[in-house]
Amino acid sequence: MGRANEFNPKEGITVKLHIQADLHNFGRLLDIHIAKIMAVDSERRLIAKPLEFVEIGEDKIDDGFEPAFRMSKADGQNLMDELWRCGIRPSEGSGSAGSLAATERHLADMRTIAMGSLQKAGALPSQG
Repeated sequence: MGRANEFNPKEGITVKLHIQADLHNFGRLLDIHIAKIMAVDSERRLIAKPLEFVEIGEDKIDDGFEPAFRMSKADGQNLMDELWRCGIRPSEGSGSAGSLAATERHLADMRTIAMGSLQKAGALPSQG
């Protein structure tokens, strides 16, 4: 479960956001659970309820509207970590592990090309 603490100076309280993602319905659905613990003198525990969709006019979508929810970057990272734990990966495949592997293969190819060119030019002794 992802957790992040954030101090809210306006209200003088510390907010702990708990985010948990779980696979449901044999892995076809993803459940996101969000709980908030607000610490002042004693702890208040709150949970996020299901989102409600409200019909709006066609012209309102272009005018912009309030976000469904807002979270800190640390909480966003916790959400990403929870999604990763459930097997959700970026669709473009640019995750750090995939990107690093591609870079390593590219460097190995460049090294082979450079060494071959240097040997042909007589700059390196041939191996054989």
